[in-house]
Amino acid sequence: MPPKKVYYLLILLGVMVLSTSCVRTQSGIFSFANSSPTAPPPTETLAPLAALLPPTRVPGSPILTPTPDSPHDIPSLRLQASEYTVQSGDTFGHIANIYGISMDTLATANPDVNPDVISVGQVLEIPAPTPGAAGPDFKIIPDSELVYGPVSATFDITAFVKSHNGYLNTYTEQVYGQQLDGAGVVAEVAREYSVNPRLLLAVLEFQSHWVTQANPDSATLDYPLRYVDQNHVGLFNQLSWAANNLNRGYYQWKANTISHYILPDGSIVPAATTINAGTAGVQYLMSLLYNRPDWDSAVSQTGLFVIYSSFFGYPFDFTIDPLVPPDLKQPLMQLPFVPGDVWSFTGGPHAGWGDGSTWAALDFAPPGDAYGCVESDAWVTAVAGGLVTRSDNGIVILDLDKDGIEQTGWTVLYLHIEDRDRVAVGSVLKAGDHIGHPSCEGGEATGTHVHIARRYNGEWISADGAVPFTMDGWVAQGNGTEYDGLLVREGQIVEAWDNRNPENQISR
Repeated sequence: MPPKKVYYLLILLGVMVLSTSCVRTQSGIFSFANSSPTAPPPTETLAPLAALLPPTRVPGSPILTPTPDSPHDIPSLRLQASEYTVQSGDTFGHIANIYGISMDTLATANPDVNPDVISVGQVLEIPAPTPGAAGPDFKIIPDSELVYGPVSATFDITAFVKSHNGYLNTYTEQVYGQQLDGAGVVAEVAREYSVNPRLLLAVLEFQSHWVTQANPDSATLDYPLRYVDQNHVGLFNQLSWAANNLNRGYYQWKANTISHYILPDGSIVPAATTINAGTAGVQYLMSLLYNRPDWDSAVSQTGLFVIYSSFFGYPFDFTIDPLVPPDLKQPLMQLPFVPGDVWSFTGGPHAGWGDGSTWAALDFAPPGDAYGCVESDAWVTAVAGGLVTRSDNGIVILDLDKDGIEQTGWTVLYLHIEDRDRVAVGSVLKAGDHIGHPSCEGGEATGTHVHIARRYNGEWISADGAVPFTMDGWVAQGNGTEYDGLLVREGQIVEAWDNRNPENQISR
């Protein structure tokens, strides 16, 4: 066994022996009004969370994967070759992704085609994938340990990073015009993507030892996750890429839209049908970094699991099941604008953050004839009563249970809210109260609008799923194409369109 694995297994055994006598205070991150985003909220606020934690494991008990889930209904692999006619907006990589093959495989099947220059109407040969052996069914983490969920509200990131005194403890980076330390970067990514910061720290340590070593490999200084891409230099960009892809694997598994992983060398690994979504998220991320057998090692009980357990304890001790109750109901909500104003429904169900999360968001553009990123005096309003727990960088988070903890219960994300007149952190709002003005601030936007999405216990909730986004009786529906969709109420239909036209006009 490599020395690195021996080291972490020894630490892990120590964690297991001590697990019944230690108070569990190292588990996540929170976003509490008027407090630091890297330290826990007040003790009285966290008290209800104690009931969520099960008893610790018996000392010396074996480290085994939990009982497998019932076989997951995943898509079948294609068995036959086919053809594809290039459509407007297609890229070679996008087409390869649609068909579950690598770009190299697609290029080999089309030797006369330049992958960088494809034309509308061009016909490509799509070979059938050749799968290898199925991936392992070892469960790495529970679902509740992938998302920015309730248990993570008790973790002090700064204290944890300082206690290990590695390179991360001295690291600084400018993010959104502010100088953040290493703990602050982890916190920012966790909050944005709604991914457990403990998982991000474990991935960072597994890839580069930034958490525990003061002088990590110089090759990791620009690319700490060893994902070498000029568009993802630095810790913030690397962790954002990782969080986005952890989400992609997690939510695609939940939506039954992923059946296999494509490794960097083009080999295909069918997913074991009895894993859980949290494990699928980790397996997917590692499939972007490793070929077999290194991928097999990374997702085994001697891989990332060892790092996670040595840092935080046995991950399944922190399981919240169900994270999202099967009978979950959305609270009563109203459209996010002032009565009488006519807005444009410009975006049907699409990703809540990045492009890896579930399609949790809807977009609305304000009244007016101007296009592009223009100033608007129209007001975005609260869809329901709640407490504002975050208000910065174009973002407002409305906590509907008003406990001040972003990782519990229902929260609503507003994105692209202008700094001018934006509601302050700590404000207690009623439905219809002002949030701020729509803009292009925060994230990427080509025109002034508001992006609005829901989460429950840190999990992004699909706008057109089992608990559809419903405001003033308008129910969101999707059609399988991101950004397309409808709002439907008592036979009335409003269709999402980019720009303004009669079909997408809506008012309260």
